[in-house]
Amino acid sequence: MFNKQLPLVDLHRHLDGNIRPATIWQLAQQNNIKLPTDNFESFIPHVQITDSEADLLAFLKKLDWGVGVLKSLDDVVRIGFENVEDVFNANIDYAELRFSPYYIAMTHNLPIEGVVEAIIEGVNQGRNKLSTKINLMGILSRTFGVEHCQSELNALLAYKNDLVAVDLAGDEYNFPGTLFESHFKQVRDAGLNVSVHAGEAAGPESVWHAIEKLGATRIGHGVACAKDQKLMDYMRDHQISLESCLTSNYQTGTIKDLSKHPVKTFLANDLLVCLNTDDPAVENIELAGEFEVARKVLGLNAEQINKLQRNAVQMSFLSEKEKQTLLNI
Repeated sequence: MFNKQLPLVDLHRHLDGNIRPATIWQLAQQNNIKLPTDNFESFIPHVQITDSEADLLAFLKKLDWGVGVLKSLDDVVRIGFENVEDVFNANIDYAELRFSPYYIAMTHNLPIEGVVEAIIEGVNQGRNKLSTKINLMGILSRTFGVEHCQSELNALLAYKNDLVAVDLAGDEYNFPGTLFESHFKQVRDAGLNVSVHAGEAAGPESVWHAIEKLGATRIGHGVACAKDQKLMDYMRDHQISLESCLTSNYQTGTIKDLSKHPVKTFLANDLLVCLNTDDPAVENIELAGEFEVARKVLGLNAEQINKLQRNAVQMSFLSEKEKQTLLNI
């Protein structure tokens, strides 16, 4: 179990990977979208992972049904609100929700800027109703190529004051970070933080590139870092942190044996690492459960659990004053 005297913080949580199965089902009926089954129970396996997928791309296909039913900007507002509600219901004290506007927009050709605005509106409705502390991060979905990522970035930068960071996500293996250096120069020039999915489907060289060329101060997943001692030493010395997602790494096939997850290695090397959910609705998990996995499957002790929780606050894209407030709850 996590330490209830310390805040529960989720820094790597995809808003568009956390669309409730019941919402997908309802919006499909409302928007006359055909689903692969005609009853809700048999639909669940299409949108939720039951064990482990073959690879990251097979995992990502499960997310497609959620965005595929978003036919209007009102639908987008709804999922923004429900994501805040889910954070509140999971007793999470602070979350950074990330989303890809092009991914949300593409099925029904929604305006990309309109999607950004709708997500902000839905999240603000949730914040106001539930007094939940949330920040938003934009995603560039590398899977769709350089030009679509520029369109996404343009839309995100139009609302940069509503964001704390921009992330690079998607198919790391086929769309390496080298393609996106100019995008992240624009992100840094706009004064936004950078987090990059790296070292999940590719090796340590992907993480080095994310840090040195894209300006990442946080790495999503980064399981491959454990293979490169020099990289881990560099990350420790330069306070480059790691957003670990235990169940996700098993379900994507990135880690075959969860008991050997490198989060233990990261802690042993004094890296700033924390636990996160990734895509809770698709994985059918919540953050408290990830701490149970860490304790029972990885064998982490109370001191290590405390460290993960404190790290999450330190790693967050909050001001120092906000971090102190969070630690004093």
